[in-house]
Amino acid sequence: MVMTAPERSTEHTTPDDRPLPRTPREIFESLPPNPRLRAEIINGNLIVSPSGLPKHGRMAMRLAFALLPVQEEHGWESFTGNVDICVEGPRDTVVPDYCLVPVNAPLWGDREILSSALIMVAEVVSPGSKELDRITKPGLYAGCRIPVMLLIDPVASPPTVTVFSDPEDGDYRTTTRTEMGKPLRLPSPVDFDLDTSIFL
Repeated sequence: MVMTAPERSTEHTTPDDRPLPRTPREIFESLPPNPRLRAEIINGNLIVSPSGLPKHGRMAMRLAFALLPVQEEHGWESFTGNVDICVEGPRDTVVPDYCLVPVNAPLWGDREILSSALIMVAEVVSPGSKELDRITKPGLYAGCRIPVMLLIDPVASPPTVTVFSDPEDGDYRTTTRTEMGKPLRLPSPVDFDLDTSIFL
């Protein structure tokens, strides 16, 4: 569901005299935490979607377990689908299915990790997120210069895993795709040979 805030008079207020939210960012910031819904701001639109299915979450967790040696070697930490990322510049907010960041990465407020801190993000494609994950998010992540993006696509035929790297001018210059089940090299700064059979 995509929501764009309508134009409102500043005279409208909530029962406790706070002004009503006027922008997608203000609506987002007024939302209470809800583990059953995912709220993101992408290209100025507030997008609210249900949380992923167990299979979806399982793939993100398997990636996290696979990358644990890299995480421990570098002193990084990871999150699976439960942390907000503030895209610096437009201040969009995204919730990747997996992200790899330095410990104590800088925050926007107390809720969002700044995108400039990210080392890698991953998205797991679902039937309802195909266009967003395959087309919109690679450009968004490249635009904020996240070094590596992984796209796990179990709904493709055949299922695939794609790694994007070398962000420049809002696009990833290097793209490597393999059929799910085959090995895939995650480039620097991750530098890891991923066995994609973990997603089968």
